[in-house]
This record gives sequence, structure tokens and C-alpha cells, in this order.
Amino acid sequence: MSVFQKLVLASGSPRRIELLQQAGIEPDRLMPADIDETPLKAEHPRSLAKRLARGKAEKALERLKKDGEADACFVLAADTVVAVGRRILPKTELLDEASNCLRLLSGRSHRVYTGLCLATPSGRLRQKLVETRVRFKRLSREELESYLASGEWRGKAGGYAIQGLAGTFVVKLVGSYTNVVGLPLHETVALLVADGYKVHFNWLAGAGS
Repeated sequence: MSVFQKLVLASGSPRRIELLQQAGIEPDRLMPADIDETPLKAEHPRSLAKRLARGKAEKALERLKKDGEADACFVLAADTVVAVGRRILPKTELLDEASNCLRLLSGRSHRVYTGLCLATPSGRLRQKLVETRVRFKRLSREELESYLASGEWRGKAGGYAIQGLAGTFVVKLVGSYTNVVGLPLHETVALLVADGYKVHFNWLAGAGS
């Protein structure tokens, strides 16, 4: 890969970093973008995911330009939203929030939306929205209380992490699994490749080791 080509991830999420690494991609820089994630009045979950991803990418790009470091940088941002119908579930920080989310999700289907936004060195801003449908089993009181006690829900959209204990709650999943984890790999890689980022360079380098 050209030394002039850099990938900036506008996130500090360990899950997104791990997913990129799974695809053989190592971000050159992490630049979490602190923006207001409050939904607008009557905002659809799809629109929220796209708006927040774009906002994060633009904020990171603004910082790079201010520091004179935007040249040859690809800036990747993502935001994941969990919703039941049009109802947007929070990224849970409090026990009551997590409990309310899990009770709502129990025994029913919900949707997970991830908005992707890629700012390219040529100045283009590319966006993609990925949707996955997930159905939970009906949770028993013991399952609910035990999961809440695990603390795994903290900071998670919708109050659960599918890659953890909550994977046992999933009866059906239609769409991208990695989307529910926080970064849809197929769509992310396709977005990068389409704009000239050499995703497969490290794959080739690894083949010779």
C-alpha cells in the first residue's frame, strides 16, 4: 500500500476496530467524534443513523484539515441505531434503561441500522445504510435478571451485545451479523475498495509470511 494512503476511523469503539482488523484493515489513526446523538423530533431511525455517521465523518475531517493532515486520508465513520418500529432505543448507561430495552425486545423483532460515511482524499463523501432484522426469544425473568447483572449491556445500543451473552437470545437474524455488532464488513470493504483504498494489500503481505 502507498505510504501516502491513510485510514482514519472516526470512532474509538473496540468492536469496530476489531471488525476492521478481522478484514485485515488497521486504522492509521483513531479520531472519535463527539457529537450530539439526540434524535430530532419524529426522526426515523434510518435517517438518524445516516445523519450521525455523516456528522462524525465531517467533524473528523474538519479536525484533520485544521491540523493540515487531510491529504491522502480516508475518513470512515459509522453509527448504529436499534429500533422497534420507529421507536429508537438508547445506548444504555443506566440499569433501568437496559431493563426497559430488553423487556421491549423480548419475544419480538427489531431492526438494527448502521449508517456508514466515507470521506475520500478526492473530496467525495460516500454514504451507505445497512439494515438487519433480529428476533429475540421471549426472555425469562432469570435470563433478564442475569443478563442485567452481567453488565454487558452498558453503552450498547438497545441494551445488548449480540457478540456476547445476548447471542443466546437471537431466534432469527436476516441480514448482516457484523452490522449488529457495529460495522457491516461487506458494505464497509466495498465502500473502501470502490474509492481506491487498498484493502487487500495486507492480505497479500500476509500470504508471504
